[in-house]
Amino acid sequence: MFHRIENTPDLLKNFYLPFGGKLNPNNRWVQLAKLIPWNKAEEKYIQTLGSPIVGQKAYPVRVALGSLLIKERLGLSDRETTLQIMENPYLQYFLGYDGYVDEEPFHHSHFFRFSGNWQTDAQFSQ
Repeated sequence: MFHRIENTPDLLKNFYLPFGGKLNPNNRWVQLAKLIPWNKAEEKYIQTLGSPIVGQKAYPVRVALGSLLIKERLGLSDRETTLQIMENPYLQYFLGYDGYVDEEPFHHSHFFRFSGNWQTDAQFSQ
């Protein structure tokens, strides 16, 4: 089961930080989020899920693919990736969160499921 999440153009401006302040628009994760064609990735992602109305609720593409990108770019283990996401508002922004959440985004064992949905770079770029 999959529910689309609409892109929010003001996500950076409206990102909620419980301790105040704003995210830096020049941060590497903010900049990278702008470069990724999330809508195109979502279309490919949906094709791998099967029925959009049957089954367990799927994670949004920004959470699934974004977590894999964080893991690979930082060279982290599955467990360390979920902990880093929990602790870092920039990583949460990159994953499409609308504000800081002090909890792991998912159980680290779910990386196995995520990586199965992205078979090749060629498939993504088509």
